[in-house]
Amino acid sequence: MRAAVYTESGSASEVLKIVDHELPLTAADEVRVRIVLSAVNPTDTGTRAGRGVPDGVAPPRVPNQDGAGVVDSLGEGVGDLEPGDRVWVWDAGFGRANGTAQEYVVLPRRQVVRMNDDVPFEVGAALGIPALTAHRCLTVASDGPARLGPGALEGRTVLVAGGAGAVGNAAIQLAKWAGATVLTTVSGKDKGVLASAAGADLVIDYREEDVAARIREFSETGPNVIVEVNTDNLELDLDVIAPGGNIAIYVGGKFSVPSFQAMLKNASLDFVLTYTTTPAEKDDAVAAVADAANSGAFRVGAEHGLPILRFPLDGDGVARAHEAVENHAVGKVVIEVTSPGWSG
Repeated sequence: MRAAVYTESGSASEVLKIVDHELPLTAADEVRVRIVLSAVNPTDTGTRAGRGVPDGVAPPRVPNQDGAGVVDSLGEGVGDLEPGDRVWVWDAGFGRANGTAQEYVVLPRRQVVRMNDDVPFEVGAALGIPALTAHRCLTVASDGPARLGPGALEGRTVLVAGGAGAVGNAAIQLAKWAGATVLTTVSGKDKGVLASAAGADLVIDYREEDVAARIREFSETGPNVIVEVNTDNLELDLDVIAPGGNIAIYVGGKFSVPSFQAMLKNASLDFVLTYTTTPAEKDDAVAAVADAANSGAFRVGAEHGLPILRFPLDGDGVARAHEAVENHAVGKVVIEVTSPGWSG
């Protein structure tokens, strides 16, 4: 089978190669998935470049955490899936050498999630890191729900920074599904169109508008929850957040906290990394995200705020996919690994 591999850290064009691997076998409680689409996230490019989340695994590695495909083979003890089932997978390459940028991947049953037959593979590939991160950001507050579902955020206002990004798009869609009023910030008209398509109730172009003033015009209390992608926004966040509100940050970096401003609001600040959430938190996120996808509440494509950018599974294609993410391409970058009807 074909697999993208890097044997050392470095730039995408220099280290990513296509090689031939033996078909992996399933052990007890494992599932072999034929990957149709492998998704690329910033965490994948960071790991390949040698600056990603430490997981104790050195190259050679097959990149990419997320993907969608079809169940191919079941290990002993797996009785709730069948060959041919459409599935999405999460954290495929965390703590393991084999991610989704290959024709087949074997994973523990827990990391393979059934999706309805009418859910496109593009949706499945876009879940994983972005949607699970968004779910945790929307539920991490001490008074928040453990698991999202219809009505779980009813009466709450959510501010999503960077609503045209993959996590931002997921946060908008999941928050709306859960009944929240959703505000978002973007950096231009084109991104504003995408954020509106995702379902945001108010889209603010922070390059052209006074963000704090626009939020105050729209919301008397300010947002109860802020999903934050840029720590430079912290002072603004604390200015507009509702009393007792929560700010969930899912990006790294060093910054100072205007603590008195936070104290005045009795605000809380949480940091989110989906890899290291507790098993219960991850299970809640996976279950909620699966429900949203299966119910049609989570969708992709430009018409839903997340364009799909496709690349082939060859040496140049995989490298260009990683480079597109590193260059901040707007949309979901996926690698077309096999065709939906492919039989080997």
